[in-house]
Amino acid sequence: MGAVLKVGLTGGIGSGKSEVSARLRAHGAMIIDADRIAREVVEPGTPGLAAVAAEFGEEILRPDGSLDREKLASIVFSDADRRAALNAIVHPLVGERVAELMEAAPEDAVVVYDVPLLVENDLAGMYDVVVVVDAPVETQIRRLVERRGMTEEEARARIAAQATREQRRALAHHVIDNSGSLDELHAQVDALWDELVRRAHTAPAG
Repeated sequence: MGAVLKVGLTGGIGSGKSEVSARLRAHGAMIIDADRIAREVVEPGTPGLAAVAAEFGEEILRPDGSLDREKLASIVFSDADRRAALNAIVHPLVGERVAELMEAAPEDAVVVYDVPLLVENDLAGMYDVVVVVDAPVETQIRRLVERRGMTEEEARARIAAQATREQRRALAHHVIDNSGSLDELHAQVDALWDELVRRAHTAPAG
């Protein structure tokens, strides 16, 4: 007998969190990617997109009827009230979708929430286990420059806007060190998976 184990997975930009998430998914974890769900709930034809267009005007739609994310981002980025209005539409829809996915999870499932801003938004208390993917800042910068085409200045600015490594590590139950090779990363994730499964099977059903 077990219970669903809720795991919060986070890490700074360029830390390699998506690689860890993919490895956990391959093991059988149920991945809930809040960013991806936030995109899904405003796809063409959804009530979410209709509500966003009603709030922000038709100019935030592309000619094909999809959401012009860049234009919407430019509106809400510098205006806290408009950002709050957008969140008031999107967050409940994301919450409903996450609840549906959780409802469908078998007991003793390991559910991994991919939450980029877990530390920044003070969400650690929502999870049974917090896993932090950690990499040295210089490694993060190199990955962002090489893989995402950022300048070094852009990469440093993005990293500086997030929580520090120390803040993340302070909240972690498990730290995955992604400063080495892919094989070393996979070995750590595999060991973590074994422990998560053990916990899910022994946790009291609630």
